[in-house]
Amino acid sequence: MTDFTTDAPIARVRQAPPKREYYAYFGLIFLATLPLAFLTWMLTAARRMELPEKGPIAKAWTQARIITPHIFSA
Repeated sequence: MTDFTTDAPIARVRQAPPKREYYAYFGLIFLATLPLAFLTWMLTAARRMELPEKGPIAKAWTQARIITPHIFSA
């Protein structure tokens, strides 16, 4: 049986990354995904002859929201 009275484990507090750094990465990723999102939006619109539900900005925003937390969790 383990005795925790003398060497009690210390709970590690995970610090949140600075918000400025998160928003800087978010902005860079958003700008990087915007051209590709616009291209895929145009191709989808041309193939189906109708506008997709999400616009290119919404798609790029979604991709940035998915990718940015993965950078900070690594």
